[in-house]
Amino acid sequence: MDCDVAIIGCGPAGIQAAIHAARRKVSVVLIGKPGNSAMYGARIENYFGIPGAMNGDMILKNGMSQAKIFGCKILEKNIISASNEGPSFMLTTEDDEDIHAKSVIIATGISRKELNVPGEKTLYGKGVSFCAVCDCGFYRGKTVLIIGDETEAAVSAELMTRYASKVYWVYRTINASQNVVVKASNAGVEMINSDVKSIIGSEKVESVILEDGSTIQTDGVFIELGAKSSADIAMDLDVIPRTDDTIKVDDGCATDVPGVFACGDVTGKPWQVARAVGQGCVAGTSAAEYVKGLQQ
Repeated sequence: MDCDVAIIGCGPAGIQAAIHAARRKVSVVLIGKPGNSAMYGARIENYFGIPGAMNGDMILKNGMSQAKIFGCKILEKNIISASNEGPSFMLTTEDDEDIHAKSVIIATGISRKELNVPGEKTLYGKGVSFCAVCDCGFYRGKTVLIIGDETEAAVSAELMTRYASKVYWVYRTINASQNVVVKASNAGVEMINSDVKSIIGSEKVESVILEDGSTIQTDGVFIELGAKSSADIAMDLDVIPRTDDTIKVDDGCATDVPGVFACGDVTGKPWQVARAVGQGCVAGTSAAEYVKGLQQ
Protein backbone atom coordinates (compact mmCIF):
# COMPACT_ATOMS: atom_id res chain seq x y z
CA MET A 1 0.00 0.00 0.00
CA ASP A 2 1.28 3.48 -0.89
CA CYS A 3 0.34 6.69 0.91
CA ASP A 4 1.60 10.20 1.54
CA VAL A 5 1.44 10.15 5.35
CA ALA A 6 1.47 7.07 7.58
CA ILE A 7 0.60 7.60 11.25
CA ILE A 8 1.57 4.99 13.84
CA GLY A 9 -0.68 5.05 16.90
CA CYS A 10 -4.44 5.19 17.24
CA GLY A 11 -4.71 7.39 20.33
CA PRO A 12 -5.75 11.06 20.56
CA ALA A 13 -2.49 12.40 19.08
CA GLY A 14 -2.47 9.98 16.15
CA ILE A 15 -6.16 10.42 15.35
CA GLN A 16 -5.92 14.22 15.49
CA ALA A 17 -2.86 14.09 13.24
CA ALA A 18 -4.83 11.95 10.79
CA ILE A 19 -7.72 14.42 10.73
CA HIS A 20 -5.50 17.42 10.03
CA ALA A 21 -3.29 15.67 7.48
CA ALA A 22 -6.27 14.26 5.57
CA ARG A 23 -7.98 17.65 5.52
CA ARG A 24 -5.05 18.93 3.49
CA LYS A 25 -5.85 16.54 0.67
CA VAL A 26 -2.97 14.11 1.05
CA SER A 27 -3.46 10.36 1.33
CA VAL A 28 -3.30 9.23 4.95
CA VAL A 29 -3.16 5.82 6.62
CA LEU A 30 -3.62 5.55 10.40
CA ILE A 31 -2.21 2.32 11.83
CA GLY A 32 -2.80 1.02 15.35
CA LYS A 33 -5.26 -0.49 17.77
CA PRO A 34 -7.39 1.91 19.84
CA GLY A 35 -7.23 -0.59 22.69
CA ASN A 36 -3.49 0.13 23.02
CA SER A 37 -4.16 3.80 23.78
CA ALA A 38 -3.96 5.01 27.39
CA MET A 39 -7.29 6.72 26.71
CA TYR A 40 -9.03 3.40 26.04
CA GLY A 41 -11.16 2.46 29.03
CA ALA A 42 -10.28 5.70 30.83
CA ARG A 43 -12.58 8.41 32.20
CA ILE A 44 -11.65 11.76 30.66
CA GLU A 45 -12.34 14.80 32.82
CA ASN A 46 -11.57 18.53 32.69
CA TYR A 47 -11.18 18.48 28.93
CA PHE A 48 -12.25 21.49 26.89
CA GLY A 49 -15.88 21.33 25.80
CA ILE A 50 -16.71 18.20 27.83
CA PRO A 51 -18.45 18.95 31.11
CA GLY A 52 -17.97 16.28 33.75
CA ALA A 53 -16.47 12.97 32.65
CA MET A 54 -16.60 11.14 29.33
CA ASN A 55 -15.65 7.62 28.33
CA GLY A 56 -12.32 7.55 26.50
CA ASP A 57 -13.50 4.77 24.20
CA MET A 58 -16.23 7.01 22.83
CA ILE A 59 -13.83 9.89 22.17
CA LEU A 60 -11.52 7.58 20.23
CA LYS A 61 -14.43 6.14 18.24
CA ASN A 62 -15.73 9.60 17.37
CA GLY A 63 -12.26 10.77 16.36
CA MET A 64 -11.73 7.80 14.06
CA SER A 65 -15.07 8.50 12.41
CA GLN A 66 -14.00 12.09 11.79
CA ALA A 67 -10.72 10.95 10.23
CA LYS A 68 -12.59 8.60 7.89
CA ILE A 69 -14.84 11.45 6.74
CA PHE A 70 -11.78 13.26 5.42
CA GLY A 71 -10.59 10.17 3.55
CA CYS A 72 -8.17 8.63 6.04
CA LYS A 73 -7.78 4.86 5.84
CA ILE A 74 -7.53 3.10 9.21
CA LEU A 75 -5.75 -0.21 9.77
CA GLU A 76 -6.38 -1.62 13.26
CA LYS A 77 -3.14 -3.57 13.31
CA ASN A 78 0.22 -3.38 15.03
CA ILE A 79 3.43 -2.36 13.28
CA ILE A 80 6.20 -4.93 13.71
CA SER A 81 8.97 -3.25 11.69
CA ALA A 82 9.87 0.00 10.00
CA SER A 83 12.67 1.21 7.76
CA ASN A 84 14.00 4.43 6.29
CA GLU A 85 14.43 3.83 2.59
CA GLY A 86 15.25 7.47 1.80
CA PRO A 87 13.40 9.38 0.57
CA SER A 88 10.47 7.14 1.52
CA PHE A 89 9.66 4.88 4.47
CA MET A 90 8.30 1.36 4.76
CA LEU A 91 6.20 -0.02 7.61
CA THR A 92 5.21 -3.66 8.00
CA THR A 93 2.14 -4.79 9.93
CA GLU A 94 1.67 -7.95 11.96
CA ASP A 95 -0.02 -9.66 9.00
CA ASP A 96 2.90 -8.81 6.68
CA GLU A 97 1.23 -5.91 4.88
CA ASP A 98 3.78 -3.34 3.68
CA ILE A 99 2.95 0.36 3.73
CA HIS A 100 5.14 2.73 1.74
CA ALA A 101 4.88 6.36 2.89
CA LYS A 102 6.51 9.66 2.00
CA SER A 103 6.22 10.79 5.62
CA VAL A 104 5.69 9.07 8.99
CA ILE A 105 4.20 10.37 12.24
CA ILE A 106 5.06 8.46 15.42
CA ALA A 107 2.18 8.78 17.89
CA THR A 108 2.51 5.54 19.82
CA GLY A 109 2.22 6.98 23.34
CA ILE A 110 4.19 5.80 26.35
CA SER A 111 5.94 2.45 26.07
CA ARG A 112 7.72 0.01 28.35
CA LYS A 113 4.80 -1.43 30.33
CA GLU A 114 6.00 -3.12 33.49
CA LEU A 115 5.06 -6.56 34.73
CA ASN A 116 5.17 -5.48 38.41
CA VAL A 117 6.48 -8.72 39.91
CA PRO A 118 9.27 -9.28 42.44
CA GLY A 119 12.72 -9.18 40.85
CA GLU A 120 11.69 -7.10 37.82
CA LYS A 121 13.15 -3.80 39.02
CA THR A 122 16.15 -5.15 40.95
CA LEU A 123 17.29 -7.29 38.01
CA TYR A 124 16.64 -4.71 35.29
CA GLY A 125 19.84 -4.52 33.25
CA LYS A 126 21.03 -7.76 34.85
CA GLY A 127 19.03 -10.06 32.60
CA VAL A 128 15.68 -8.27 32.63
CA SER A 129 15.09 -6.28 29.45
CA PHE A 130 12.18 -4.50 27.78
CA CYS A 131 13.69 -4.64 24.29
CA ALA A 132 14.62 -7.86 22.51
CA VAL A 133 15.73 -5.96 19.42
CA CYS A 134 18.15 -3.91 21.53
CA ASP A 135 19.63 -6.74 23.61
CA CYS A 136 19.33 -9.88 21.48
CA GLY A 137 23.06 -10.03 20.77
CA PHE A 138 23.88 -10.55 24.45
CA TYR A 139 22.09 -13.91 24.55
CA ARG A 140 23.78 -15.95 21.85
CA GLY A 141 23.63 -19.62 22.82
CA LYS A 142 21.73 -18.89 26.03
CA THR A 143 18.20 -19.52 27.35
CA VAL A 144 15.69 -16.68 27.33
CA LEU A 145 12.07 -16.20 28.33
CA ILE A 146 9.64 -13.76 26.72
CA ILE A 147 6.61 -12.49 28.64
CA GLY A 148 3.56 -10.92 26.98
CA ASP A 149 0.27 -11.45 25.18
CA GLU A 150 0.59 -8.97 22.31
CA THR A 151 2.28 -8.82 18.92
CA GLU A 152 5.65 -7.64 20.19
CA ALA A 153 5.98 -10.68 22.45
CA ALA A 154 5.44 -13.02 19.51
CA VAL A 155 7.80 -11.09 17.26
CA SER A 156 10.46 -10.93 19.99
CA ALA A 157 10.15 -14.67 20.66
CA GLU A 158 10.69 -15.49 16.98
CA LEU A 159 13.59 -13.04 16.80
CA MET A 160 15.35 -14.58 19.80
CA THR A 161 15.38 -18.05 18.20
CA ARG A 162 18.08 -16.66 15.89
CA TYR A 163 20.33 -15.96 18.86
CA ALA A 164 19.38 -18.04 21.91
CA SER A 165 19.66 -21.82 22.21
CA LYS A 166 16.24 -22.04 23.90
CA VAL A 167 13.31 -19.63 23.87
CA TYR A 168 10.24 -19.77 26.11
CA TRP A 169 7.20 -17.56 25.58
CA VAL A 170 4.93 -17.18 28.61
CA TYR A 171 1.50 -15.65 27.98
CA ARG A 172 -1.88 -15.43 29.66
CA THR A 173 -4.13 -14.79 26.63
CA ILE A 174 -2.76 -14.46 23.11
CA ASN A 175 -3.92 -11.19 21.57
CA ALA A 176 -1.33 -11.17 18.80
CA SER A 177 -2.01 -11.79 15.13
CA GLN A 178 -2.14 -15.49 14.29
CA ASN A 179 0.41 -14.78 11.59
CA VAL A 180 3.17 -13.82 14.05
CA VAL A 181 2.16 -16.54 16.53
CA VAL A 182 2.61 -19.21 13.86
CA LYS A 183 6.01 -17.77 12.94
CA ALA A 184 7.13 -18.00 16.57
CA SER A 185 5.86 -21.56 16.91
CA ASN A 186 7.46 -22.69 13.66
CA ALA A 187 10.77 -21.19 14.78
CA GLY A 188 10.82 -23.55 17.76
CA VAL A 189 9.57 -21.29 20.55
CA GLU A 190 8.14 -23.23 23.52
CA MET A 191 4.82 -21.59 24.42
CA ILE A 192 3.58 -21.69 28.02
CA ASN A 193 0.11 -20.53 29.07
CA SER A 194 0.73 -19.08 32.53
CA ASP A 195 1.58 -16.00 34.60
CA VAL A 196 5.03 -15.18 35.89
CA LYS A 197 4.93 -14.66 39.65
CA SER A 198 8.54 -13.61 40.24
CA ILE A 199 11.96 -13.29 38.65
CA ILE A 200 14.78 -14.87 40.65
CA GLY A 201 18.46 -13.95 40.80
CA SER A 202 21.12 -12.17 42.83
CA GLU A 203 23.72 -10.60 40.54
CA LYS A 204 21.85 -11.68 37.40
CA VAL A 205 18.66 -13.44 36.30
CA GLU A 206 18.70 -17.13 37.15
CA SER A 207 15.08 -18.30 36.81
CA VAL A 208 11.40 -17.37 36.89
CA ILE A 209 8.62 -18.82 39.01
CA LEU A 210 5.27 -19.46 37.32
CA GLU A 211 1.82 -19.27 38.91
CA ASP A 212 1.75 -23.02 39.66
CA GLY A 213 5.02 -22.76 41.57
CA SER A 214 7.13 -24.38 38.86
CA THR A 215 10.52 -22.91 37.99
CA ILE A 216 12.11 -22.24 34.60
CA GLN A 217 15.87 -21.71 34.47
CA THR A 218 16.74 -18.81 32.18
CA ASP A 219 19.57 -16.37 31.49
CA GLY A 220 17.33 -13.53 30.36
CA VAL A 221 13.77 -12.27 30.69
CA PHE A 222 12.26 -10.01 28.05
CA ILE A 223 9.11 -8.17 29.14
CA GLU A 224 7.14 -7.32 26.00
CA LEU A 225 3.63 -6.37 27.10
CA GLY A 226 2.46 -4.24 24.22
CA ALA A 227 2.98 -3.38 20.59
CA LYS A 228 6.36 -2.37 19.18
CA SER A 229 7.67 0.45 21.38
CA SER A 230 8.08 4.05 20.28
CA ALA A 231 11.83 3.85 20.87
CA ASP A 232 12.16 0.75 18.67
CA ILE A 233 10.14 2.34 15.86
CA ALA A 234 12.10 5.56 16.12
CA MET A 235 15.43 3.74 15.82
CA ASP A 236 14.11 1.72 12.86
CA LEU A 237 13.53 5.07 11.14
CA ASP A 238 16.99 6.40 12.12
CA VAL A 239 15.61 8.69 14.81
CA ILE A 240 17.64 8.50 18.04
CA PRO A 241 15.35 8.68 21.11
CA ARG A 242 16.36 10.33 24.36
CA THR A 243 17.57 8.19 27.27
CA ASP A 244 14.01 8.03 28.64
CA ASP A 245 12.76 6.77 25.23
CA THR A 246 10.94 10.01 24.41
CA ILE A 247 11.48 11.66 21.02
CA LYS A 248 12.80 15.19 20.57
CA VAL A 249 10.82 17.38 18.16
CA ASP A 250 10.85 21.01 17.09
CA ASP A 251 7.92 23.45 17.11
CA GLY A 252 6.52 21.74 14.02
CA CYS A 253 6.75 18.29 15.65
CA ALA A 254 9.55 17.34 13.25
CA THR A 255 12.36 15.01 14.35
CA ASP A 256 15.96 15.24 13.16
CA VAL A 257 15.12 12.89 10.27
CA PRO A 258 13.41 14.64 7.32
CA GLY A 259 9.90 13.31 6.84
CA VAL A 260 9.57 11.80 10.32
CA PHE A 261 7.39 13.58 12.87
CA ALA A 262 6.23 12.69 16.39
CA CYS A 263 3.45 13.88 18.66
CA GLY A 264 1.68 13.13 21.93
CA ASP A 265 3.01 11.38 25.02
CA VAL A 266 5.96 9.98 23.08
CA THR A 267 7.50 13.49 22.99
CA GLY A 268 7.46 13.87 26.78
CA LYS A 269 5.45 15.34 29.63
CA PRO A 270 2.89 16.55 30.50
CA TRP A 271 0.97 13.41 29.55
CA GLN A 272 -2.38 15.08 28.97
CA VAL A 273 -5.03 14.57 26.29
CA ALA A 274 -5.11 18.30 25.56
CA ARG A 275 -1.39 18.39 24.75
CA ALA A 276 -1.61 15.20 22.67
CA VAL A 277 -4.44 16.59 20.57
CA GLY A 278 -2.67 19.93 20.10
CA GLN A 279 0.54 18.26 18.96
CA GLY A 280 -1.45 15.93 16.71
CA CYS A 281 -2.83 18.97 14.92
CA VAL A 282 0.66 20.38 14.44
CA ALA A 283 2.23 17.08 13.36
CA GLY A 284 -0.54 16.27 10.89
CA THR A 285 -0.30 19.70 9.32
CA SER A 286 3.51 19.62 9.19
CA ALA A 287 3.61 16.15 7.60
CA ALA A 288 1.08 17.12 4.95
CA GLU A 289 3.02 20.27 4.09
CA TYR A 290 6.25 18.27 3.95
CA VAL A 291 4.73 15.88 1.41
CA LYS A 292 3.37 18.74 -0.67
CA GLY A 293 6.85 20.25 -0.68
CA LEU A 294 8.22 17.02 -2.17
CA GLN A 295 5.70 17.24 -4.98
CA GLN A 296 6.71 20.75 -6.06
